[in-house]
Amino acid sequence: MTLAADLATRFEQALDTRPETLREAAQDFGHIVQETPLGVLRPRSAAEIQDLLEFAGPRGVPVSVRGGGHSMYGQGQAGGGIVLDLRAMNRVGAVADDRVTVQGGASWREVLAATLPHGRTPPVLTDYLGAGVGGVLSAGGLGGAGHRHGLVADQVLELEVVTGAGEHRVCSPDRDPELFHAVLAGLGQCAVIVTATLRLVPAPARVRRYCLYYAGLTRCLADQRRLAEEQRFTYLEGQARPAGEQGWQYMIEAVAPHDGPCPPDDAALLDGLGHGPAALETEDLGYGEFAHRVDTDEEVLRETGQWLYPHPWLNLLLPHDSAESVVRAVLADPAFRDLRETGVVLLYPLLSGRLRAPLFSRPSGEVLYLFALLRTAPPGSPETVAAMVAANRAAYELARSRGAVAYPVNALPMADADWRDHYGSRHPAFAAAKRRFDPHLVLARGHGLRF
Repeated sequence: MTLAADLATRFEQALDTRPETLREAAQDFGHIVQETPLGVLRPRSAAEIQDLLEFAGPRGVPVSVRGGGHSMYGQGQAGGGIVLDLRAMNRVGAVADDRVTVQGGASWREVLAATLPHGRTPPVLTDYLGAGVGGVLSAGGLGGAGHRHGLVADQVLELEVVTGAGEHRVCSPDRDPELFHAVLAGLGQCAVIVTATLRLVPAPARVRRYCLYYAGLTRCLADQRRLAEEQRFTYLEGQARPAGEQGWQYMIEAVAPHDGPCPPDDAALLDGLGHGPAALETEDLGYGEFAHRVDTDEEVLRETGQWLYPHPWLNLLLPHDSAESVVRAVLADPAFRDLRETGVVLLYPLLSGRLRAPLFSRPSGEVLYLFALLRTAPPGSPETVAAMVAANRAAYELARSRGAVAYPVNALPMADADWRDHYGSRHPAFAAAKRRFDPHLVLARGHGLRF
């Protein structure tokens, strides 16, 4: 009996093998890599996930998990295997003052919709709320509150998972900590996240958003570092934006809570900063409105069709000491000139000591910066896409030579030597966890990790 026939017999009508379903599962937000699976399974319980992995493991069938489908380079695909589409497992449980339990297939948009009516929010949210809970926790999760609270994954109190060996387990920092820490920021290598219990904090009623503009990168980075260390704002991000034919200007986006009749003290919050005061922008928003600010951009991209264009994105974590030189070199590179017209460049600080997930790689030093190059390629031009991916590789090599690491959600092929360098001294322990919890090495092969 062939594998396909064996799958059909075992899972009967549950396995979707329709051509249109396979085409969708062979795509992701990156629209660069296409790997066609044998089928798509849409589980509604941990038992169904367990059943699949008990079957797939001994047979060496690749299994990948799909939630929001926001991967850049096939990380959530399973060529010749099974895609677990978790979108039906999106239940958000009862909201308590300090926690909520959500299924791994829920989006952060669904989580916030459930918690905000109770005046609660996760401490850290990604900018894009359409991403899936399980996918973000597997990557680590970065956001504008990271300088205060760390990763999105650092807010997890407990996990319910199914390991690659087909074991249904509950883990936390005190209960099976090896598994818990292998799952969070573990790129889906060891287990499928069924539910996550997330820490919650009070959500402000309103926020005041400041956009501070800088002509020079040196002062902008210095002020970002100062603001991160002083914790003046609850949210802190930034961008590089084109200025003139060749130049760039820099922006700090800072947000303060605005709960009562008394607004934030602008003078105190902005004291001693080097931005251009004439260009200062401020606005008051409801917290929910601010959290959903990217939704409008998504709607526009979907309406224009650009959501379906290739997205060869690159996310790097730069150490403070070399951040300025790397940013200047990359933004001056002709291979990234398209960023001036169609891209977005994120540049904002994080504090290493707040990033607690053991498997999350970060550069040395206490202050680091996310440098994200979010590009869109024209459709129907594989040569252009290939050139952009090659430019990503060159930028990664440059940054790595100056102490940077990748935030590994990129359109960037990673060889075994790259992964060993990425994890450094933690690689042997990660490999041991992989062999223990996924002994048949079937989970999340799309990342290109080899153990």
